[in-house]
Formats: sequence, C-alpha cells, structure tokens
Amino acid sequence: MTDRRTVAFLALGICLACGLIIASYIIGNALVEFKSAERYVTVKGLSERIVEADLAIWSISFRNSANDLEELQRSIDDNKTKLYNFLLEAGFPESEISSMPPQITDTQALPYYDAGKGREYRYVAVTRVTLRSGDVANVKKAMEKAGQLVSAGIAIGEDSSAQFAFTKLNDIKPEMIAEATKNAREAAEQFARDSGSKVGAIRRASQGYFTVEDRDAGSPDFKMVRVVTTVDFFLTSH
Repeated sequence: MTDRRTVAFLALGICLACGLIIASYIIGNALVEFKSAERYVTVKGLSERIVEADLAIWSISFRNSANDLEELQRSIDDNKTKLYNFLLEAGFPESEISSMPPQITDTQALPYYDAGKGREYRYVAVTRVTLRSGDVANVKKAMEKAGQLVSAGIAIGEDSSAQFAFTKLNDIKPEMIAEATKNAREAAEQFARDSGSKVGAIRRASQGYFTVEDRDAGSPDFKMVRVVTTVDFFLTSH
C-alpha cells in the first residue's frame, strides 16, 4: 500500500515539474515577443517658418500741460484732432483708431510739491491714441512720417510703441506639424540604419507648443514660427 502511494506521489511530482517547465518556456517566449514588439526609438522633429506679421498696433501717447482744466482740455482736443487727421490722411479708417481718456496729474497734489519753488504748469495730462490695422506696410509708412506730428506741436511720449502680430497660426499649423513629423522620421531612419533596423509605425507622438517670436530685433514685423514634435517609432528587424 505504501509503495503504491509513493509511486503515485512520484508520478504527480513528475507531472508538476513537466508542467512548470512547459509553462516557463511558453511565458519566456511570450516575454521575448513582447519585448521585441516594444523596440522603439524616440526622436524629435523641428519645423520653422518665417512669416510676415498681419496685424500692427501703434500706440501713440502725447503730453499736454496747462494751469487750468479748461485750457488743458482745449489743448488735448487740439492735439487729438491733429493726430486723428494725420492717421486718416494716411489712409486708415476711423474704425481702426481709438483713444483712452487722458490721465491728468495735479502737480500741487503731489507729495513732493514745493509751493515756494512753484511749477511752470499745474496740470499735466497724458493721452493715448491707438491705431490697430491689418495694413502693416501702411502703418510702417505712417510711423516713418511721425516727425510731422512733432512739427505740428505734438510732444510724442517716450512710451509710444508699435507691436506686430501674426494671427494666422492655425492656417499653417497642419503643414508645420506634418513637416516636423517628417523630419522626426528621417532622424529615426538614420538611427535605424546605424543599428541595423527598420522604422515601423508610430508608437506615440506628442506635439510641442508653437512659439512665435520676432525674427530679430531690427524687424519685429517678421516672425519666426517654430514647433517641435516628439515621436516614438517602432523598430523592426530586417
């Protein structure tokens, strides 16, 4: 009876051992196939494009001074009329011109006012007029003629400035993404040649942020648009 049990346990042990060996072989092959399927390379692709700004914003400030508010308002209105006429005569519609209420400072109310020394004018006003136009070339021409405003008695403020923007980014996004992805594949193919592999399908792709910056300090009306994509490509054996 004991011998029969021993033989049975021995047979069961042999079966279990064989099962473990077979299972280990199957799992081992599955892991090898899984790792093989996960062979990939991560590369980056760049796309750059120089574009011309399609929107110009010219902010012009001017200063007026007077000893009473009525006189101050008359001088503000006079300068604003001259400035509006300058822009209208340059070919800009009135709908593209706007202005903010003047900021008026009473110098006698300033904490550092010295009544003994006095001041030439009591009230100082700063007024800002803004031109917002898609005719970038014409805005640049008008800016070149800004000396006419000075000749007309308008004291243009130092904080006057011009900004140029590119607003049609969505129109060029698809082409730039495709170009960046193409460049990424070329980089992957170079890696694959060096490693004796072939580039397969895209495993994963992530698009970076689009950046729009001035091409250089001397030409802010031209922009450099840039995007970088990161792509994982599967690698296969020859």
